[in-house]
Amino acid sequence: MREREHAFIIPNSLILNYVIPRQSYAVPLPGKPPLLVGERCLVMGILNLTPDSFAEEVPVRDAAAAVDAALRMEADGADLIDVGGESTRPGAEPVTAAEELARVIPVITALAGKLRVPISVDTYKSDVARAALAAGASIVNDISGLRRDPALAREAAAAGAALVLMHTRGSSASMYAEAVYGDVVSEVVAELRESMRLAIAAGVPIERLIVDPGVGFAKRAVHSYGVLARLPELAAALDRPVLVGPSRKSFMREALGGAAATERDWGTAAAVTAAVLGGAHIVRVHAVAEMAQVVRVAEEIRRA
Repeated sequence: MREREHAFIIPNSLILNYVIPRQSYAVPLPGKPPLLVGERCLVMGILNLTPDSFAEEVPVRDAAAAVDAALRMEADGADLIDVGGESTRPGAEPVTAAEELARVIPVITALAGKLRVPISVDTYKSDVARAALAAGASIVNDISGLRRDPALAREAAAAGAALVLMHTRGSSASMYAEAVYGDVVSEVVAELRESMRLAIAAGVPIERLIVDPGVGFAKRAVHSYGVLARLPELAAALDRPVLVGPSRKSFMREALGGAAATERDWGTAAAVTAAVLGGAHIVRVHAVAEMAQVVRVAEEIRRA
């Protein structure tokens, strides 16, 4: 006797809850067309100009190599390039503004005439932001959410730049000691709202703000996974474009059997897929060519 065939029916309510519609935004940029986010998830390529980056086997050694790397990322599918001159990994030593400027300004100046995609500067220092915007950057990516140097918001406002506000707590040395949450998403939302308030009070229009929940920053692994799992809730609460940066971070280490940072691209692919399905507008990644493919397939899943 043949086994009875069973039809499994998924309720429409579950389907609707699985993939949340992603709000579209037009983020104004100085001297460029607006950054259109929402139709698809954009890929931000990471260009680290630090000798102590946690995630690269071979650091970028000079401006010429950095320019080549950025152009390669653009060719591989990057929609934005994020240029950083100071490592913000846990335990990293801070660098002076002068050292950071010496690392990033020659590269941004050279890239401004070559890249078609917008340039972001990854800094929390107002002096560095001002010089980088004058050199050709159009976005400031502040990992401190204006907690370290609130004057940075005034520089973004004066230049008409977009501003990414990331959630973290404390310094690179103290962030894990401050990773104590009752409800991680509600607390991240509340603290990002305060960063948004500071930016708006300094003259940055809300239309220019992008938020980043800070996966891996001042969060234990369980908190980072929780943020990724509840990304639609966070996006709905803040009503701004959401940038997610899980690339090669240590929250994946235990799940990947202790893999080193440079061996976490498969784990990053899983986190990027979750971010796209959860409604992320931008993902910030190291392996641009590979993660651009991941994003494209994840977008097809959303559309289906």
